[in-house]
Amino acid sequence: MPENSQPAIPFERWVTLAGKVIAPTTAIGALLFYFGYVSARSQYGYFGLDVDTIGLSTQDFVMRSSQPLLVPLLVLTVLGAGAVLVQAAIRRGLTSVYARPEPGGAARARHWISLTTAGGLLVLAGGMVLLLLYSVLRDWTPFDLVTPLVIALGGIIAAYALSASRFAASLEPSSDLEPASDLEPASDLGSTSDRESAQDPGSASDLRQGSPVLLQPAVSVFILVLVAASIFWATATVAQWSGRGLAREQALHLDELPAVILDTRERLFLTSPGLNEVVLPPSTGQTFHYRYRQLRLLIQGDDRMFLVPQRWSASNSTLLVRLDSGVRLQFRFVNQPP
Repeated sequence: MPENSQPAIPFERWVTLAGKVIAPTTAIGALLFYFGYVSARSQYGYFGLDVDTIGLSTQDFVMRSSQPLLVPLLVLTVLGAGAVLVQAAIRRGLTSVYARPEPGGAARARHWISLTTAGGLLVLAGGMVLLLLYSVLRDWTPFDLVTPLVIALGGIIAAYALSASRFAASLEPSSDLEPASDLEPASDLGSTSDRESAQDPGSASDLRQGSPVLLQPAVSVFILVLVAASIFWATATVAQWSGRGLAREQALHLDELPAVILDTRERLFLTSPGLNEVVLPPSTGQTFHYRYRQLRLLIQGDDRMFLVPQRWSASNSTLLVRLDSGVRLQFRFVNQPP
């Protein structure tokens, strides 16, 4: 193998394999649908609706995912760029340390890597403790955001430290080589080194293969899977909070929703305060007898509408109106002259 060629990183092989098994478009579409569903469920649950009764399509949920995913995507993009820069800086620093003949430099680097690994694993353990205390802390509002973020933070620190430790181990043999003598040709040195490594079972490559369990690439893969699951959990929590925030914003400005006048054949006996019920005068061929005003359109499904009163109240109810011959709807103009 050429001297400057490097074997493929195990994690990259895992990512490539996963990309071949799972179609990227399918995975992205499923994620957009899920987060849009979580947000919509929280939003309309505020008005007493189960989102499954509305009849929204898959495309509707995907379109609703942009609002809750905006902040997480921006944060993850910035953190991802920072992570790449940090990894490059760590590798440059380790390469510089092992390239210099300064005594104790490599030992100090290994010491700081060990401390960082221990710190990351400690933070990760703290997040797992929070997870195990769910029954005690479930009423704590930030629990669903703090717990996955702590787990993700500890996992990222530990994964970076383990990656740095493996990279430092790959630099160890080059730091142990003695400078070539002027009397011995470089080619002879290389052949001698090859013969010694082939004869010596305790060579540097064997030492790397016999490294501690934490340095095995599979450990980092499992930690990164844990980090991905924690980020997924945190993003779902943000989507849920985003949906509830949208609902509260709508509740403050219900008068900005489309105004609806509803005519029915039978009296509805609505209990929401502030609604205006009028009995229509009888006339020949008239089948609608009651008219309701001060209603606003919250959302429309395939064959139904959900109406709410014009002003929020704790006594309000959401009215389901099926789009059939039993009702008559009018949508009022917005009171803004052209």
